[in-house]
Amino acid sequence: MTLDTKINAKIDALIGREGGYSNNPADAGGETMWGITIAVARAFGYTGPMRDLPRTTAAQTYRSRYWLQPKFDLIDAVSPALAGKLFDIGVNSGQATGVLFLQRALNVLNQNGRAFPDIAVDGGVGALTVAALKAFLAARGADGHRVLLGMVAAQQSVWYIECAERRPANETFEYGWQLNRAFGVSE
Repeated sequence: MTLDTKINAKIDALIGREGGYSNNPADAGGETMWGITIAVARAFGYTGPMRDLPRTTAAQTYRSRYWLQPKFDLIDAVSPALAGKLFDIGVNSGQATGVLFLQRALNVLNQNGRAFPDIAVDGGVGALTVAALKAFLAARGADGHRVLLGMVAAQQSVWYIECAERRPANETFEYGWQLNRAFGVSE
């Protein structure tokens, strides 16, 4: 499977989770199509009605803003499953959010800096984050990979709880976020 085919599969799966048109008054993101908010669509040059946003435009936006811009391709080269998880978190919670979860987890899994140095928890994928990920996975293997994915998912779950606590209207989405996002993405 080529790299483009793998990315397209992740984008297709994400669009499947996001669904079609929505204009739920409880959604702070407002009007969306294929999971793309009206603000993001406008920022990427789309001027038509949201109901008519082409799926291809949504896919191009996902590729550019939510995959390439946060550098999830660098994570994908090490762990496609983790990259898929971070991609999903980035779309639903902001591009840096999942990276923050990953960086926090890596820092507490490095045995007080003996396995690899602490990294900045800055929400950006760079050389040090990728090196820490590689070092952790080399040392811990498949079990470590499972633990790391679980730690990222656990933080995502708590993040959604805190979203609903801060904004009670988000309770409308809480069950679905937990089911389909925090515990449902396993690409």
